[in-house]
Amino acid sequence: MKPEISVVIPIYNEQAGLQALFDRLYPALDKLGASYEIVFVNDGSRDNSVSILAEQFRQRPDVTRVVLFNGNYGQHMAILAGFEASRGDIMITLDADLQNPPEEIGNLVAKMREGYDYVGSIRRKRQDSAWRTYASKAMNRVREKITNIKITDQGNMLRAYGRNVIDLVNQCGEVNTFVPALAYRFSRKPTEIIVEHEERAAGESKYSLYSLIRLNFDLVTGFSLVPLQFFSMFGMLLSIASGLLVLVLLVRRLFLGAEAEGLFTLFAIAFFFMGTILFGIGLLGEYIGRIFQQVRARPRYVVQTILEQKPGQALDVPAGVEKRTVGRSHE
Repeated sequence: MKPEISVVIPIYNEQAGLQALFDRLYPALDKLGASYEIVFVNDGSRDNSVSILAEQFRQRPDVTRVVLFNGNYGQHMAILAGFEASRGDIMITLDADLQNPPEEIGNLVAKMREGYDYVGSIRRKRQDSAWRTYASKAMNRVREKITNIKITDQGNMLRAYGRNVIDLVNQCGEVNTFVPALAYRFSRKPTEIIVEHEERAAGESKYSLYSLIRLNFDLVTGFSLVPLQFFSMFGMLLSIASGLLVLVLLVRRLFLGAEAEGLFTLFAIAFFFMGTILFGIGLLGEYIGRIFQQVRARPRYVVQTILEQKPGQALDVPAGVEKRTVGRSHE
């Protein structure tokens, strides 16, 4: 039967914290008194996450489904695969690290039942390092001005989506995207609520500084042309300024003579211009690179198998699934 609630959880090397997640997630959903399913998407884990997920599937096959990738495609691709495999009217995304308590799912569901089709969440008190907290808040402000997407806490993946939003997201074929922002574009009645935030139960964050920068590039370049337009305007202003500077230097040379002391000033100005040009070329390259990835039309991810119990069929866990799976990383 079609469940009311689907919970999508991407998994990547989370063996240390999976049992703690199970111990809290299933009771929290059972208390809601609504039909549900949990879709785990293994994103090419290199530890024993697959075998743990397979065992959990055996224990609760009625509400558990496991999507196994053949490699590592990234958190947002895993979420999109979960969306395609899920059947619920209310879709919940949740990270496996227990920083977002599963007990908060009920609050998101209650808000969705009020008629909203997108419910974001704001962490009451972030349990992250100071630099990540401040960097995230700064990026939130920049992103909102550039994309006009009003997401207060973009780094928090505990969110709820209506089936109307998910169906539109599933029609998209974007290779580089940011799921909460993409869903926000399609929502008719979005809102946000405040949720609790806890320290990571086990392991460490899978997002390095480089990964966070790449993710924010996906967010900005995927939803706005403002950066390109900004550099177009900035380039015109620099051209005007440089023309005026040449005119001023020419006048000074005619009336005051050559000044050797101004040589290093010219070097500084030239280096500034070169740095600006290189940054602009790099930004243009980000857009072109994403166009290149898109036009190749390669599969965004490859599903190795799906563990699920179909009506009238016995449990079927393919041979080799429980063995440690080493996936190829895709950047």
